[in-house]
Amino acid sequence: MREDKEFQEFRNLLQRPEVFEEGFGWRTVIMALFVGLLMTPAQMYMQLVAGIEMGPAAQWVTVILYVEVARRAFTRLKRPEIFVLFYMCGAVIHSGGGLLWHQFLVQSEEMRKLGIIEYIPQWFAPSDPAVLNQRDFFMRAWLTPLGLMMLMMFITRLDHFGLGYVMFRLTSDVEELPFPMAPVGAMGMTALADASSQQNTWRWRTFSIGAMAGIAFGFIYLAIPNITGAIFSESLRIIPMPFVDLTQYTERWLPAMPWMVSFDVTFLITGMVLPFWAMVGSFIGLIFTMVANPILHRVGILHGWERGIGAIQTIQSNTMDFYFSFSLGLSLAVAAIGFIHVFSSFRRKQKETPGGGKMQWSKLFKPPADRGDIPIWVGLAIYILSTSFYIGLTYWLVNYASGPLLGAKFPLWLLLFYGFVYTPLISYVSTRMEGIVGRQVAIPFVREASFILSGYKGAAIWFAPIPMHDYARQAMFFKTTELTGTRLSSIIKSEILIFPIVAVGSIAFSQFIWSIDTVPSEMFPYANQFWELRAYQSGLLYSATLPGETASPFRDAFVPRYLLSGFGLALIVYALLSHFGLPIFLVYGVVRGLDQSVPHAIIPMFLGALLGRFGCRKWFGEDWPKYRIVFAAGFTAGIGLITMLSLGIVFMSKSVVKLPV
Repeated sequence: MREDKEFQEFRNLLQRPEVFEEGFGWRTVIMALFVGLLMTPAQMYMQLVAGIEMGPAAQWVTVILYVEVARRAFTRLKRPEIFVLFYMCGAVIHSGGGLLWHQFLVQSEEMRKLGIIEYIPQWFAPSDPAVLNQRDFFMRAWLTPLGLMMLMMFITRLDHFGLGYVMFRLTSDVEELPFPMAPVGAMGMTALADASSQQNTWRWRTFSIGAMAGIAFGFIYLAIPNITGAIFSESLRIIPMPFVDLTQYTERWLPAMPWMVSFDVTFLITGMVLPFWAMVGSFIGLIFTMVANPILHRVGILHGWERGIGAIQTIQSNTMDFYFSFSLGLSLAVAAIGFIHVFSSFRRKQKETPGGGKMQWSKLFKPPADRGDIPIWVGLAIYILSTSFYIGLTYWLVNYASGPLLGAKFPLWLLLFYGFVYTPLISYVSTRMEGIVGRQVAIPFVREASFILSGYKGAAIWFAPIPMHDYARQAMFFKTTELTGTRLSSIIKSEILIFPIVAVGSIAFSQFIWSIDTVPSEMFPYANQFWELRAYQSGLLYSATLPGETASPFRDAFVPRYLLSGFGLALIVYALLSHFGLPIFLVYGVVRGLDQSVPHAIIPMFLGALLGRFGCRKWFGEDWPKYRIVFAAGFTAGIGLITMLSLGIVFMSKSVVKLPV
């Protein structure tokens, strides 16, 4: 595969600065409290209503607000301060919502049909209807799940500086890999830093235009339904959420093909920002699905599909009949391709390195000056301690705290393998892949297959904190931190502050939303549409370890020949595209797009990619790659601003207590 021009554009957006500055201070503390108290519930609410991840929006809103306050106070925020504030807001916002999913899962109709509810452990969520009907997390039966959740939050925050930091030092400092996607996360910070310094640069102008576009769209798509729903008995939706199901109109010509249309402009903007050839590859995958599904139905493979069942049930049926195993084969092929690519690039790197292929390992112990690094042995110690804790806690929860054993104990040696063999191996390969082509590697079904083959009977293992992680995302975060010129010590201080905010906020606001209405319900359209589907897809796996000799839905869905067909097809496509020297992003986009692509997201993203490539690039010239990233950041911020305003009205309406006459 050749490193095409687009790949180089992403790689060269930003270079590592020569000077690193402290980004943590009392100003970031105040704004972290602000987002924890006001924007965390908004994120949880919008996820339930529209399936929208409000994390970035709320982060941008907070940062913009602080920038404007600072400007009027005749002071300025440095880029590291903006980045730390952005990070802290994201850490707080992304923490909530888990409890709502827990209470739903033990009441799920799909879980009940699969016979799993009775095996869900009490340390995950109480299943007593008398407790659940109270819709109150502050009850004795919820103490153990709440305590376990807070404990895992603490360990997760600590683990952030473990193996992920070590992988960052190995791949960025020692091997000097480029991390082509890392500059994307740092460009918006630069725009806001310009604004804080009262510099009327192209970044700030582009960000402002994007913000106004986001406000206009967010008012129609989100604000009007939220406000009218709070005032009247029914909300007014000018644009349908989350999509319009057209399957009943297309099933005559495209049987077994789910067809949905989304009017969410966010998909269009995302398509403009992401690599063009990746979007082309995804669209090719959609065409493949449109051709393959009718054929598979006619030959009897997609035999569970019937007319009139709608898009969601079509996806569920196709997953059961074919795509569950086929997608596993695709994922295995992607992992194999990643290993091949990493191995070949590693050999090439050794040949190109002066001194007979020897890496400069001294950089592992001598990081750049003033970057705020911790000693490498501290990162290794954190990894060893946190992994050991995961292993011990999981072994006790599964084998001793989940009721009487229905079969053999879950083996300790397997947990040790997860934590100290598989995790460092996949983390290194995935981080190198991220550093080379901006894509991560995942080997599918390792966790699931090991559960099934272990001889364990029950369902508790599926809910336990298994020590199997891929730390490539953390390594990517540290690279972005470096590009913004932020000292890593600032992130450490932020983590110390974040934990109590996360622990209190996630519980308090989950309780508040649950007290408004049952979750899911008609009040929360996205959860009402998709949560049962998610439960069904998860339950297929969980059923494989249930006791008894009866056939499980998982065994029905897992067909080895379909898995091998997906694996073989993906390798053939990869070999053909690579042979002709096609762009990296196209190759991976096509391979991943073979997995039952659905149109409601892919089509607007593809249209956005075309608009950016052949319209905006022509208008803005060669600087368009920089403009599009900053514009997308502003668009997200604009949606966040108008959504925060509308949700304030919603929460005030739902919080009103009517006194008796």
